[in-house]
Amino acid sequence: MSDNPQAPSDFLDQSEIDKLLAQTSEQAQPRQLFVRADGSVLAGQAAPKVEAYDFRNPAFLSEVELRRLRLLHEDFIRYLSARLSLFLRMEFGLKMAKLTTLSYSKFTESLPSPTHLCLFKAEPLVGVGVLDLNPRLALTIADRLLGGRGHSVKAERYLTEIEVALVEDIIVIMLEEWCAQWKTEQDLHPLIIGHENNGRFLQTSPKDAVILALTLEASFGDCSEQIQVGVPYYMIEPLVKQMQARRQKDAAVSTAAPKAAWQKSYDHITMPVRAEWEAFELSLREITSLRVGDVIEMPAAILQQTRVLLNGAPKFLGSVGLDTDRVAIQLTQKLPPQGEPHPSVSPHGRKNS
Repeated sequence: MSDNPQAPSDFLDQSEIDKLLAQTSEQAQPRQLFVRADGSVLAGQAAPKVEAYDFRNPAFLSEVELRRLRLLHEDFIRYLSARLSLFLRMEFGLKMAKLTTLSYSKFTESLPSPTHLCLFKAEPLVGVGVLDLNPRLALTIADRLLGGRGHSVKAERYLTEIEVALVEDIIVIMLEEWCAQWKTEQDLHPLIIGHENNGRFLQTSPKDAVILALTLEASFGDCSEQIQVGVPYYMIEPLVKQMQARRQKDAAVSTAAPKAAWQKSYDHITMPVRAEWEAFELSLREITSLRVGDVIEMPAAILQQTRVLLNGAPKFLGSVGLDTDRVAIQLTQKLPPQGEPHPSVSPHGRKNS
């Protein structure tokens, strides 16, 4: 220690150490720059909020779009379950297990093996959809179509050509019901273009194409298996846009007043029309003294203040003149409804000063 009590200390206290550490951390922190598409740089308080985005598992649709598609496919499941139960004359239960979006490569990787795949189109849309039917469920349905009791088949094998032909009737019903749910936007017609038994070699869409995948839990007799329907998003994108536009139009509240429309029933309705002036006021003595041949003077400007009454209610102001040998009135101004005084005429018919 120094013998001079006034000499500065060679040691730092804790507060000074904390200040130095804070300055060092601020200098070491890298500055973030946010650049827009046009090249402008955003910094400071104007910087946008940054959220992490997983490119390996992207969210292709918003929550609102998925919710609308989920409601649409819930109707599809309900109608399909009722129709299959009537066709097979046995309860066919369906329940939505999952509705999500994923890439085409991940969708094909998730397909089980062995399985039965049906490739289909929905004319006139562009793209090929895939319907995955579990073999055990397909064999149980085929057994029922051949007159069996619909007991679950334990074998895990590929379907024969005869079994494929039998199950195709059920697949057609599924595709018809799926297409029917879009009838509000466009009439679709399903078309089966092929059958496969392995999803590893499918090339119906690009690997990075977005697939809308619907997974159903099916229960038929004592058989409980899954059915998957995968359609490329670019296939149904026009329908989704039409659905969004229609919903926005329905949700918009029109503030414009409805325009009056002429009805044919109005053609033969008659209404009294009268023209009048409010020239001046006379006392009762002056009125009783009037005789035939007397002349009443009126100002010339009164011709421009002719009131036209429809069914006794004043509606227009006009100017009186002659049209060949007939007296005519040219309408010059529309009067406000009764109860609202005209801005230039008093309620008693006199001009305001």
